[in-house]
Parts: sequence; structure tokens; C-alpha cells
Amino acid sequence: MSEPRIGVYPGTFDPITNGHLDIISRATRVLDRLVIGIAENAGKGPLFTIEERVAMVEAEVAAMTNGDGSRIEVRPFNTLLMNFVIGQGATLIVRGLRAVSDFEFEFQMAGMNRRMNPMIETVFLMASDRHQLIASRLVKEVAELGGDIGQFVSPRVKQKLAEKLGTGA
Repeated sequence: MSEPRIGVYPGTFDPITNGHLDIISRATRVLDRLVIGIAENAGKGPLFTIEERVAMVEAEVAAMTNGDGSRIEVRPFNTLLMNFVIGQGATLIVRGLRAVSDFEFEFQMAGMNRRMNPMIETVFLMASDRHQLIASRLVKEVAELGGDIGQFVSPRVKQKLAEKLGTGA
């Protein structure tokens, strides 16, 4: 029997969007187990605490209707990504690409990670066309300005954003 294919999908997930969920769902098609690594990343100045982001992602995974949620774990981390990946027993890093502008940064990161550990592969999944323009940063900006973010996030995340920002749902 072959070893299970374990991958890590790292990110800040501040907040988790429908684009993230698309990548999560598609990653589970090629992996036996997926660990969603929630980066503490205080330098980015996240709106939500690490605990809030973990809880939001866990709620979204629990709501998945395709049965893949049982093969997904959500874990916070505040260490070098490569150390986290190794600690999870993973051999793949999953990254989502929205546009060509993402590629250069992701290419550099994948190269650096490969130099640190050539046994860990990075797999890129292109965002589906209806999710290519979604970015957590933009979702927060639209929400802060009172725009409707319902097409970009789940109703649960929309409510959490409204509560955090003090805006109506």
C-alpha cells in the first residue's frame, strides 16, 4: 500500500473566501488528506484573530457537502512554512493562482521552498474563472464600504465580517 498523499494549503484566510473553498475542494481530489495551515502572520495586520480565522475555516470545512470535510484538518501555525509542512507529514504544498500577477511571487516562494527541502513539491491550482478576482483584502474593503460581498464569501463569513466591522449583514 502506498503512503497517503498529504498536502498543506497555507494562507492567512482573513477571511476565507469562495475562492479559497474552490481550491480546498479541488485539492481534496488529488490528496488523501489536506491540512489547511492558518498563518498567524501578524505582519499583515489581519482583521480577525488567529482563533477567529481557524474557527471560520473549520465552520466552512464542516459545511462542505461533498464529504471531503472528513479528510481536512485546520491548524494554525507561526513558524517557517517548510517546518510546518514537515511537521504535518506532508509532501505537497498547495497554492492557488488567481492571475498572472500571483505567479511571480508564488514562483519565487516555490523555488525557495524547494531549495530548503527538495522532497516537498509545490502544486499550483488555478482558480476557477468565477473566483479569479476574489481576494480577502478586496472582500474586506468592499465590506467596510458597505458593499454586498455575498457572491465572494459564504453567508457565515459574511455575518462574521458584518459583526467584526460593525456593519449590517
